[in-house]
Amino acid sequence: MPLLEPVSTLRIYDGQANVHVHDHAQVMMPLAGRMELEVDGHALFTDPSCGMLIPAGARHAYCAQPGTRILVIDAPESAGLERLRRFALTPACRALGGQGDAARQLALLLDLPTVLASRRGLDLARLDAALAGALHEAWPTARMARLFNLSPQRFHARLLELTGRTPGDHLRALRLERASRALARGATLEAVAAQVGYRSGSALAYALRRDRGTGARALRQPAS
Repeated sequence: MPLLEPVSTLRIYDGQANVHVHDHAQVMMPLAGRMELEVDGHALFTDPSCGMLIPAGARHAYCAQPGTRILVIDAPESAGLERLRRFALTPACRALGGQGDAARQLALLLDLPTVLASRRGLDLARLDAALAGALHEAWPTARMARLFNLSPQRFHARLLELTGRTPGDHLRALRLERASRALARGATLEAVAAQVGYRSGSALAYALRRDRGTGARALRQPAS
């Protein structure tokens, strides 16, 4: 049966690969993870900063990272869909979440800015692993950008699209999460500050109060 109305589904991939073709278009809106594709012989990717359209009748192969979640909108061919060939995903758009009113979701996507140039991928898991392995070291934006052969400006823009956070905000969140866990296990404030890159225990304490509304003493208290 031909598809007459858009239908949206939230799909979770476990690393599988597949090759197929279908007679309707597919709008791919990733919420987490990354998918590599080959569409009619062209190598592409999609991640939570950049969605894409698979046209009706296009033979395509894909391979997704385990745990990749994508909101897929199956849609009949119609005027305007082509502008979704590559499109930027905003935090508000990602907040759509799972299945819902597909026609409304599609209308929202059609209002988003398109992506005019090809993009180098930004593997968030790779970034977090590098940061987590050396949280005590200095991580200026330029150092993070070199992991992906991007300029600091381009890296800043891509990370902001992907996470809604600047490089500094992203690094601080990882540091404070690590610090909170270590303090809850009974480590001293000064020792933890040195481990996660703060110049002193008082600087770490201030950051915890400002960003998380808590302190070392509260973190050490057992849950009642």
